[in-house]
Amino acid sequence: MIAETVCSAVSAAGLGIAVVTAYRKRYLAAVRIAAYSLVPVGLVMTGVVGWLADTAFSPTAWAGFGVLGAAWALFASSRAVERRRGGTRAQRKAARGARPDAVAPAASAPSLGPATRPAAPPATAPRATDSADDFSDIEAILKKHGI
Repeated sequence: MIAETVCSAVSAAGLGIAVVTAYRKRYLAAVRIAAYSLVPVGLVMTGVVGWLADTAFSPTAWAGFGVLGAAWALFASSRAVERRRGGTRAQRKAARGARPDAVAPAASAPSLGPATRPAAPPATAPRATDSADDFSDIEAILKKHGI
């Protein structure tokens, strides 16, 4: 009863503000204010306000919300622990037991022989820095690319 009265008063005040806004030649804003002010009356007429009022003041409803919150907290914490550990116990066992098979199990490893590196060029006296020598390298590169 009180909730319906409050909603009706809010709607009446909103419609009054809409009239004042329309008087000031702000019609679009007045229409929006009128639309918002009719929402509480519509909620009272559909019975939503009565249902919400009964739910808000019901200890059983609040206990139900508490139980739902506890269930959500337990679910979220178990998921967090599961992700931190890397899955469920069955998933971890399956991951340990499953080893990737070779593409060709009968094939042997390729025989590459001992790894050999080309011998380093013998250490010679450092070359004289000649500008023509530097440009010859550049010319060779340009000729290679056809420039």
